[in-house]
Amino acid sequence: MPAVKINHLKKIYRNGVEALKGISLEVEAGDFFGLLGPNGAGKSTTIGIITSMINKTSGKIFINDIDIDEDFLKAKSFIGVVPQEINFNIFQPVMDVMLKQAGYYGIAPSVAKKRAEKYLKQMGLWEKRKQLVRFLSGGMKRRLMIARALVHEPQILILDEPTAGVDIELRRLLWDFLKELNQKGTTIILTTHYLEEAEHLCRNIAIVHKGAVIENTSVRNLVRKLEVETFIFDLREPLNESALILKNFPCRILDACTLEIDIDNHQNINDLFELFNQQKILIKSMRNKVNRLEELFVRLTGNHGE
Repeated sequence: MPAVKINHLKKIYRNGVEALKGISLEVEAGDFFGLLGPNGAGKSTTIGIITSMINKTSGKIFINDIDIDEDFLKAKSFIGVVPQEINFNIFQPVMDVMLKQAGYYGIAPSVAKKRAEKYLKQMGLWEKRKQLVRFLSGGMKRRLMIARALVHEPQILILDEPTAGVDIELRRLLWDFLKELNQKGTTIILTTHYLEEAEHLCRNIAIVHKGAVIENTSVRNLVRKLEVETFIFDLREPLNESALILKNFPCRILDACTLEIDIDNHQNINDLFELFNQQKILIKSMRNKVNRLEELFVRLTGNHGE
């Protein structure tokens, strides 16, 4: 049974804009699922409909096999949502934000206090529990959003751009937390503009563009569609440019210690390293020139114009 099932979902706004053109998706229980797309693609509209913030025009949504049109309250009890925008009362203490959210779900006060403590500690906010939200940093507010979404311990966590605007260190900490949460069984649906984040976290991905699903597959299968990848090689010693021969591997010399090399998906990278060995070129490190998913994303969305 899918955790989330979307059938032919459409949304047409009063001004005639067709935000969703009949999309269909399934998210399996326990998956870490990425919903990607450029601005205006329909990602946030989809999340808004799932969480009742936006009314759909037509289509069906099932949460753990429950039709949200028939029993939305029960369906909603399975979901925790971290929206893009900060939407709690900034004049409340941090602990009150957690307890108020627990109250929405009918959680007994004694249980709510224990859960609030648990998730505030996991988010590094326990020492701030008596502080007004308005005095928290932007990163702390993001962490509080996640803690609040988890206080009723939902089976499905939906995160809409959860790391937007946070620094790299906090982003990595949130990644580790979300991976651990997913490994314990929570289904996670993530929308993000950081495609490195999607490749790092997600097992399966749907790409939405102009209200339609243009890809719906595993991250592994999606990345395999890249016909050519470009790598940057950092050398241990300056290169003798005149002696460099890397047949069948298009190469650009960026400087005496840096090469940029194209490798297509039919080539064996071991053959390239054999050429390096033959010419006594010592490699210090290698990396993708750009994030692989980002490169593919640009190609896919660029090929689906008006």
